[in-house]
Amino acid sequence: MKKLRVFAKKVCFLPNYTYLRAVSKNCEGDRGPLFCCLKVMIEEKNIREIVEAYIAGSSYFLVEVKVDKNNSITVAIDSNEDVSIDYCAELSRHIESKLDRDVEDFELEVGSAGLTSPFVVLQQYKKYEGNDVEVQVANGPKYTGKLVNVTEADFGLEVTKKVKKEGEKKKVEVTETLTFSYDQVKYTKYIITFK
Repeated sequence: MKKLRVFAKKVCFLPNYTYLRAVSKNCEGDRGPLFCCLKVMIEEKNIREIVEAYIAGSSYFLVEVKVDKNNSITVAIDSNEDVSIDYCAELSRHIESKLDRDVEDFELEVGSAGLTSPFVVLQQYKKYEGNDVEVQVANGPKYTGKLVNVTEADFGLEVTKKVKKEGEKKKVEVTETLTFSYDQVKYTKYIITFK
């Protein structure tokens, strides 16, 4: 009796599923039964809940969670103080302890939100209040100024510009506060200044 060696050949990927076709070495073409394996997707909401429960009561806050179709998880945190590498490592281990690699294979990256990355959450606006920022208005100009008056609905930007007043020979610096709602803004970034 001749033994047939059967191996699985990947046919295609669809979201959440991997289809495999068993192919015999002695059979021509890709004929054989079709098997369907469910690929477990990790939900962003679950990761968000794990992180928020862990950082509750600390000076840290969650900026962003991303989970792609290959279960590559990226977690960005920030703090009103410095973000410690040790804390990121502790958080990473905590997240891993709440997930089962036998059920859901994943890749995990935990880090601080970039210093010059656009703000994502209200806490970042509050953290940088009083500092210089760059604001790009959606479908409008870009402004640079001091971030002021941060509220849940909007924020202010103190902008200094040179204006020539009537009857004056030289331009004079004038400071005005522009107010933006968050949905008016494409992005806001902290500006690093060296004094």
